[in-house]
Amino acid sequence: MNVRRTIHFSGRVQGVGFRFTAVHVSRGFQVTGTVRNLMDGRVELVAEGEPSEIDRFVDAIGVQMGDLIHDTRCVESPATDQYESFGISY
Repeated sequence: MNVRRTIHFSGRVQGVGFRFTAVHVSRGFQVTGTVRNLMDGRVELVAEGEPSEIDRFVDAIGVQMGDLIHDTRCVESPATDQYESFGISY
């Protein structure tokens, strides 16, 4: 059963290639969604897929960008199936 996770990353996550890294990492996982910078300096990632697949995806982002992430907040909700792929929102 697919879920939707909205994850907010804070730290030094803007201006360091975080969004592009997330898109690159997403290619190895069966997830859809989007990633975008927020005005308050955080990055918001919305991912839909199987819970374990999203876990592995987010863990892989942490491997790449973990030194820059100071805090992560996650909210889970039912999947909306609104995304066909994973990409950057501007």
